[in-house]
Amino acid sequence: MGSNIPSEPLLEREFGVSKITVRGAIQELVQEGYLEKGSGRGTRVIRNKAASKLSKWKHFTEILVESGHRIQKRWLAVELIALEADGANAELGDLLSAKEKQKLTAEFGSRCLRLVRMYLLNGQPFIYYIHYVTPLLEGLELMDLSEQSLYELLEEQGLSLDQLQDEFGAVQVPAEAASALGLEINTPVLRRSRTSRDEFGKLIEYSVGFYHTELQSYIVNYEA
Repeated sequence: MGSNIPSEPLLEREFGVSKITVRGAIQELVQEGYLEKGSGRGTRVIRNKAASKLSKWKHFTEILVESGHRIQKRWLAVELIALEADGANAELGDLLSAKEKQKLTAEFGSRCLRLVRMYLLNGQPFIYYIHYVTPLLEGLELMDLSEQSLYELLEEQGLSLDQLQDEFGAVQVPAEAASALGLEINTPVLRRSRTSRDEFGKLIEYSVGFYHTELQSYIVNYEA
């Protein structure tokens, strides 16, 4: 413990895997508490014994699939939108609060990418998700997302996610999400927002999702 692991290029050559695979494995070990990443000083081993399984959990959609449900993901739109200095931007619609709109402008500048996708649960609209992504991915098309995940595309551009923060809350569904999910406006739904930053704290992606919890409640399974 206390020593640095080999560099990413060395691990790629030694195990014959891609940069994305190496970074994903390192990030998983960081999240599980085995490694610690430090800017300018490499990645250090901080623990060599397994932690309690209570620190591990499966993705919500994985739990649903294992329970016999059918999950489909569909990308609906990719567009470059302009951001206004005061955050009063019609292109951002009614999905974000004034504070969130100002945050995007402050961190992304004059523009960002807006990506829209839908999760279907057993063929019914279930989660409406909107991703606001760094303009460094300008030129991204729907076809690109059909071949690779968003996070793989970010990795290819050298944009490695290091800090993720999720927030959950109960809200009245706004008009855009209500229309997509087939709900009445102001129906109570679960709202999830995610802030994704790189190792330097720079915002790479901000996303919001609206869950039709009348179809299925949100589940988190922990292994004892």
